[in-house]
Amino acid sequence: MLKIIYIAVIVLLVITGLVFAVLNAEPVQFNYYFDSLSIPLSLSMLVAMILGAILGVLASAGAILRQKREIHRLRKAVDVAEKEINNLRSLPLRDDH
Repeated sequence: MLKIIYIAVIVLLVITGLVFAVLNAEPVQFNYYFDSLSIPLSLSMLVAMILGAILGVLASAGAILRQKREIHRLRKAVDVAEKEINNLRSLPLRDDH
């Protein structure tokens, strides 16, 4: 059932993208330092969205890596604490009264 929903969402996104591309097929002038290029508006918007997504991933990569290091450090601390608890449980009880 989940696979059918996934396929339906993908098909809906593809159809929406195609309609968007057809409705925004007007050429726009893309100027860069040495030359200019005439490309469809939908293509320029697609490139801008892809570049934005890539920059967003790169911007959050530092925080993600920092969190993974923190998780690794905390798991090591939990392992040490569990070993200490197991060692304490294995010690015999003494009653000096």
